[in-house]
Amino acid sequence: MNKNVNEELQALVDKATSGDKNSLETLIAGVQDIVFNLSLRMLGTFADAEDATQDILLKMITHLSSFRGDSSFTTWVFRIASNHLKNYKKHMFAHYPLSFEYYGNDIENGKIQDVPDLTQNVEKDILAEELKMSCTNVMLQCLDMESRCIFILGTMFKVDSRIAGDILEMTPEAYRQRLSRIRKKMADFLSEYCGEYGSGRCKCKDRVNYAIQSHRLNPLQLDYMAATEIPIQTMIDVKNAMEDIDDLSQDFSFCKTYQSPEHMKRMIQEFLDSMQLSIIQKS
Repeated sequence: MNKNVNEELQALVDKATSGDKNSLETLIAGVQDIVFNLSLRMLGTFADAEDATQDILLKMITHLSSFRGDSSFTTWVFRIASNHLKNYKKHMFAHYPLSFEYYGNDIENGKIQDVPDLTQNVEKDILAEELKMSCTNVMLQCLDMESRCIFILGTMFKVDSRIAGDILEMTPEAYRQRLSRIRKKMADFLSEYCGEYGSGRCKCKDRVNYAIQSHRLNPLQLDYMAATEIPIQTMIDVKNAMEDIDDLSQDFSFCKTYQSPEHMKRMIQEFLDSMQLSIIQKS
């Protein structure tokens, strides 16, 4: 990390822990989209990701005084977020776990032709795009928590293997080997079943009504279509301001990134404006 950047960041952290609200807001603004996107991929739904993001940012605030600059601030936040998410039990898929076998069987045997039109006058192309983003995100839930975290850090955030190993408490070599195996597993599944990203016969537009019937898609609540997409390079540039990356990345084009929802940002701002902040900073 650049020495000047390190010193400036540490000064910002010191001001924040001393009660400077603007410094704290600057730190939160720099990482909240990263935390939200990690949470979204790890947990599978917008609602669960929003709840977890608030928990993680609160944990970041309450532990801010423990940051000593031994790693970059982004790495420190990734470590807090990853540990929190790997042990998170409140999300939907903690109660209804998925597997690639289940997902593949549903694609092969779901009776999509027997379902009536349930689109409620919403354009089918819009619903198909929502389903595509949701489906590929939910597909990540077929991986165990640690494998999911490895895949997301390596494929979506393109984290250097040394730093990722440090975050996940494994050697860089072990991280690279596991990342390679997990990528192959994901690529093989997409190739076999998915007609959007592979050579499979599953097409989102054909499964829209089936997805609505099975409550996987709500025409009146299109989270992905409503979200503001961030160019993936923008997210990487934010991280690269403090980290170097290696050449391990592979293009999984469904790994899109999004701005934190506005209502979540408002809740965080309301929290920062509340009296609870002064209590936390004195703890």
